[in-house]
Amino acid sequence: MIESGEDPLYLARRMVRMASEDIGLADPNALRMTLAAKEAFEFIGPPEGYLALGQAAVYLALAPKSNALYTAYGAVQQDLERTVAEPVPLHLRNAVTGLMRHIGYGEGYQYAHKFEEKVTDMQCLPDSLAGRTYYHPTHEGFEARVQERLAQLRKIQKKPAATAENASNSEKSDNEKSDHEKK
Repeated sequence: MIESGEDPLYLARRMVRMASEDIGLADPNALRMTLAAKEAFEFIGPPEGYLALGQAAVYLALAPKSNALYTAYGAVQQDLERTVAEPVPLHLRNAVTGLMRHIGYGEGYQYAHKFEEKVTDMQCLPDSLAGRTYYHPTHEGFEARVQERLAQLRKIQKKPAATAENASNSEKSDNEKSDHEKK
């Protein structure tokens, strides 16, 4: 395409698009590779810059493919269009005034860092979308690891939540029992 006169930056843009749309999280390095190739081409220009574009093209050809993120993004866009007028759940709203606190803004918010596993089961979508899953990773490349992590997170969310403070108190009471049993 370059030899037939195509703009090299057009090719770079198409490869960046391919890295995001057709490869996605199956190989997150694909996006970095294509952006680095574009930057290298802009920095050194032709003809040496063509090698950077060629390197990116070969990388993309050999990378595992997944459009799971692209598909998820499309589903999110459709739901956003359908539910654009739905309110943000109250517990996610910042209570910056007394009135806002009084009507429930921020009430029930779960700050993940206060939980032992750094994960909560807090609903973050409007009620009409509760439980909706958008991203379904494949078994391709890095997405297989993403799939494992999502399974871990779902397992954590199903068990009773323990805050870091509660876990610390539980350890103290276990230690106190041990000391008492020793006496």
